[in-house]
Amino acid sequence: MFFFSILCALLIDHFRPMRTNNLFLALLRATGAHVRSWCDTGTSHHGCLGWIVANAMLAIPVLMVYWICQLIHPLLGLLWSILILYLCMGFRNYNHYFSAIQMALLNGEQMQARNLLGEWCDCDASAMDTADITRMAIEKALISVQKDVFGIIFWFVLPFGPAGAILYRFSSYLQKSWNEPDDSDSFGLFAKKIFYWIDWVPVRLTALSFAIVGNFEDAIYAWRNFAGRWKNRNIGILLASAGGAMGVKLGTPFERAIRGTFVDLNSFVTMGYESESFPGEEPKIRYLQSALGLIWRALLLWLLLLFFFSIAFNFA
Repeated sequence: MFFFSILCALLIDHFRPMRTNNLFLALLRATGAHVRSWCDTGTSHHGCLGWIVANAMLAIPVLMVYWICQLIHPLLGLLWSILILYLCMGFRNYNHYFSAIQMALLNGEQMQARNLLGEWCDCDASAMDTADITRMAIEKALISVQKDVFGIIFWFVLPFGPAGAILYRFSSYLQKSWNEPDDSDSFGLFAKKIFYWIDWVPVRLTALSFAIVGNFEDAIYAWRNFAGRWKNRNIGILLASAGGAMGVKLGTPFERAIRGTFVDLNSFVTMGYESESFPGEEPKIRYLQSALGLIWRALLLWLLLLFFFSIAFNFA
């Protein structure tokens, strides 16, 4: 049943994607803001309490409704699962900006591409060249798909079903909203740390999927030798494996920090590491289409595996 739920949610999202300012996201924002106002004393242990309360407020009702639906009729449970997945997932979330940036670069409208990228990533892209714009667009798309699709699918197929999807989606939101750049207290530290472990297995499964559907040897090589050079190892594994699978260099010298030492991978010998280069070429416009192909192939691989797994489970 979980395979059919995921497939239906993806199809609905494809033909009728959720708006950016939808009611579900408004609910997440309101819940996160209210819980923070109740619990925020500037300390990390109150951040832990706030995270538990916030997730319980959404995950427990979703789980209870799912169980009630299952008791009444499995079809109701299926419909509830599809609804929750549709609300949580957003396979098309990255598509608007990504496609617009790709078209702007293809048409030679670099300024338009910079403006779109700056709006999408909430950063200053005014000084970026085509290679930097391409790199950042690919990275943003890969991270978005991980958090909006692959991570949610992984937590949905666990025993808690739609409650697991809500847990992942809300945890992803809290680790970002409770750790804004202008926050001066440690309230959001727990949300950031716990999401790292919540996303630990899904990220590695996604990275393995990229390796399988892309250049396997380069993806594994980049994973093993370059993932640790990002400050967030989960993001490092995801981007390193994807870059190796596509044959494109991702990341900046700042993101490739090794134990606090900033290095340029094109020329460095430091702290016992051998001089070696990230496999692949510098980012070019054509790699935007390669990134789309990699994402689609990885998603089809997940769906195929889930289909066979559901058949084996039903006949077991």
